[in-house]
Amino acid sequence: MFGIFDKNHSQKIKGTVVLMPKNVLDFNDVTSIKSAGLLEVAGGILDAAADVVGGIVDGTTAFLGRNVAMRLISATKTDASGKGLIGKEVFLEKYLPTLPTLGARQDAFSIHFDWDADFGIPGAFSFRNYTQDEFFLVSVTFDDIPNHNSVQFVCNSWVYNFKSYKTDRIFFSNDTYLLSQTPAPLVYYRQEELKSLRGDGTGLRKEWERVYDYDVYNDLGDPDEDAKLARPILGGSNTYPYPRRVRSGRKPTKKDPKSEKPGVIYVPRDENFGHLKSSDFLTYGIKSLSQNVLPLFKSVIFDSNFTPNEFDSFDEVRDLFEGGIELPTHILSQISPLPVLKEIFRTEDGEQVLKFPPPHVIKVSKSAWMTDEEFGREMIAGVNPCVIRLLKEFPPKSTLDTAVYGDQTSTLTKEHLEINLGGLTVEKALNGQRLFILDYHDTFMPYLEKINKTNKAYATRTILFLKDDGTLKPLVIELSLPHPNGVQFGAESKVILPADQGVDSTIWLLAKAHVIVNDSCYHQLVSHWLNTHAVVEPFIIATNRQLSVLHPINKLLDPHFRDTININGLARNALINADGIIEQSFLPGPNSVEISSAVYKNWVFTDQALPADLIKRGLAVEDPSSPHGVRLVIEDYPYAVDGLEIWDAIKTWVEDYVSLYYPTDEVVQKDAELQSWWKEVVEKGHGDLKDKTWWPKMQNIKDLIQSCSIIIWTASALHAAVNFGQYC
Repeated sequence: MFGIFDKNHSQKIKGTVVLMPKNVLDFNDVTSIKSAGLLEVAGGILDAAADVVGGIVDGTTAFLGRNVAMRLISATKTDASGKGLIGKEVFLEKYLPTLPTLGARQDAFSIHFDWDADFGIPGAFSFRNYTQDEFFLVSVTFDDIPNHNSVQFVCNSWVYNFKSYKTDRIFFSNDTYLLSQTPAPLVYYRQEELKSLRGDGTGLRKEWERVYDYDVYNDLGDPDEDAKLARPILGGSNTYPYPRRVRSGRKPTKKDPKSEKPGVIYVPRDENFGHLKSSDFLTYGIKSLSQNVLPLFKSVIFDSNFTPNEFDSFDEVRDLFEGGIELPTHILSQISPLPVLKEIFRTEDGEQVLKFPPPHVIKVSKSAWMTDEEFGREMIAGVNPCVIRLLKEFPPKSTLDTAVYGDQTSTLTKEHLEINLGGLTVEKALNGQRLFILDYHDTFMPYLEKINKTNKAYATRTILFLKDDGTLKPLVIELSLPHPNGVQFGAESKVILPADQGVDSTIWLLAKAHVIVNDSCYHQLVSHWLNTHAVVEPFIIATNRQLSVLHPINKLLDPHFRDTININGLARNALINADGIIEQSFLPGPNSVEISSAVYKNWVFTDQALPADLIKRGLAVEDPSSPHGVRLVIEDYPYAVDGLEIWDAIKTWVEDYVSLYYPTDEVVQKDAELQSWWKEVVEKGHGDLKDKTWWPKMQNIKDLIQSCSIIIWTASALHAAVNFGQYC
């Protein structure tokens, strides 16, 4: 095999290898966290390791000599076994410090190969790293191949010492093929690469691995540490259905053999662009928040002789923005190694004071947030604008099992609404599509008995009226608790009406506050975490396991998956875990993630398409004459107005792209990789919902376009809508 070249008839072809040493990737800037959400603070702290790790070391000479090797693989010529011919091993030769096309912190090296016409055109290469340190391989370009010009390889992958792998790393040229259209010499290598990404489903995953496999959420609790830290396993049962996560293979806990012992998170190596040390700083930073900063807030904010554990006045809230909190020395020592924490909380230089940046609505008017106008506006233009729906029946009914929860039907009456309907009857308002509801009753009612052992909360229903000027006016809020004799006897409810004077105005303001508490918890746990993080991870796993990097759908989806698995893993380690930041700071406490499991029972993939979601919630009706095929019921609905433009752009792009590779439905049906991918998404990734009839069958072009559009929308635009508007 090493003698396939005849030196008397061969010639040299030049290659350029671009890479980044691992120490370079310990350094990024902190600006990305400024508009990040709670889950995305993870990425911000990861990018903030610059002031912690140290200086960049010039390690370019470490890659020269016989330290980094490559072998070409032919895309046009095969050996006796039918596999692409493999060339002889060659090494990096020269550092290219002035290559003009390099990005920041990238190093380029030259490499030369003997080439013979009998070898054909290279379509892949094998790669070995003989050094002890990993590095990030960015790209490889082969220039001046006779009769073919150049061949480009976009790699973007971490490469560890060759002994870390069972087989050599294989990289393919930047071409796109369905499996049936792949050059025959590359088919074997395409299939072998996918096998390496699937792994064998056993053993503890190591940091250098790129294995994608499925597991349930069984690592959120730690019963060995404390019985109070035990958490139910999410996924794998009808009781707690959940999307799957990447398998780590850690040891089980002693007290619950089905639970996995918390510890170092495993993330497939290429899902973490930065160096692993950065993830350690992230985890340290989050835990510092949890163990030091949050207790500080509690002690300062809630240490009151008048009403312990509560704010005594709105002035105490305003002091968080205007006066700040004086930081004790031991807290400063925790924050000082991590400049990102200073950025998050705006710790002022020269002052041991922690201040919150004021929200824009407060900057305009200190009392603007208290108005009914702002309350209604945030339901369609705030951080959680995708829950409100059209009220279609009155009084609102519950979908909770009456055998368990009794009668949970609303106690609201027509008189409660008509007092503020300006002469309209409820029937006319319903028929005119002018009544809307923000309904968190069924989500929180099953958990209120547990929640209220330590907190004070209601399950809420809010009904709003669409005024002639297109704005929403709240009409009534229903606050419900489980019946005093037990939730099986139904709910005990209070009806609160708008008021702007006296004690009633204070009660109305408190009722709105309870709605916002419900809304903020649902936003973070469901709209954000569940609907844009957890449900996406199975698609990422299946894509890497079943769709080759040469596959067009892999190339279509991959850019929208970046950082998701990494952030999800970090969230399991320090955010949504038992006694993590979410449990400490959100109303449901230990029941937080369990609530998202209950909501997942009713998750429908096809409803995630924006037009379908709007129609289902009654916020739009089908209208073929409309530019987007739907007409909005509330015209001034920023999330929908902007979202429909983005949805159409995504779907148009997907339609154009898919049509290049799938001219007929038959091509979709006969694409073995595509069919394996979709089967695994449904049966493994979302296995708890695999029997649902709403899953697309992936038998035609329409199914493929719709499914890819939904995945891209969910991972990008929908995520942006529920994340980047957060106060952080």
